[in-house]
Amino acid sequence: MGKQRCGWCLGDDLYKAYHDNEWGVPVKDDDTLFEFLILETFQAGLSWITILRKRENFRKAFDNFEYLKISKYKDTKIQELLQNEGIIRNKLKVRAT
Repeated sequence: MGKQRCGWCLGDDLYKAYHDNEWGVPVKDDDTLFEFLILETFQAGLSWITILRKRENFRKAFDNFEYLKISKYKDTKIQELLQNEGIIRNKLKVRAT
């Protein structure tokens, strides 16, 4: 018998991997919690698979979600993020981060 999965993750290997390894697993690490906070912010109004497909781009664009670095972003970095085609370029979401 194969692994049982929720119906929402079927049909996409990335979704399956997320389901099997991350979804429903308690997170206690501050860095990982911050990453999910940011990703969930960008997910608002979109599907989670859209965010998962861009996750590595988000990590690169947002300095691996190092909150101290992000807290010091200047307008030039924000403008750079708004031009980055690898992430969701919603101005309000970028500024909220």
